[in-house]
Amino acid sequence: MSHGEIYNLTVYQVGAVKAFAEAAGSRLAHVKAHGALYNMAAKDLGMARALAEAVHDVDSSLVFFGLAGSELVRAGREAGLHVAEEVFADRSYQADGSLTPRGQPGAMITDVDTAISQVLRMVREGVVRSQQGVDVPVKADTLCIHGDQPGAATFARDIRAALIAEGIDIRPPQATYEYR
Repeated sequence: MSHGEIYNLTVYQVGAVKAFAEAAGSRLAHVKAHGALYNMAAKDLGMARALAEAVHDVDSSLVFFGLAGSELVRAGREAGLHVAEEVFADRSYQADGSLTPRGQPGAMITDVDTAISQVLRMVREGVVRSQQGVDVPVKADTLCIHGDQPGAATFARDIRAALIAEGIDIRPPQATYEYR
């Protein structure tokens, strides 16, 4: 898809979801690309800009989620959006800061204690250990836990409990991120 097509589809989808939320008496608070689009835009500034500009043009008050340190974060800031740098509890990382592709061994972290250790390190120290054994700098504004793994609800509950036990505040994105 061209960057223009990505922009147009994003305007359409974000606008529709925003309208559905408002019709139901709620509001859309943030936008996050999903799956392959997210991972490609994390590395491709043109794709990331198309997404960020579309979100900005629909509603510049929305929080824009992007993989910590990625082109999504850069593009969101360039577009003047509130940006939340996202880290992953249940995914392993590569030395370049990208997520390990799901088709590779060890891409998913299924042991909750391993995930908790990774999350606490990202939040407290601002680093994550890559599969190559390198500490990669990350900023942890928001945390993703995938719901498609077995026992995901228990996994999320245990991570939340560990964060609270460590005195780490858990707040909605719109309350935690500064503009630019």
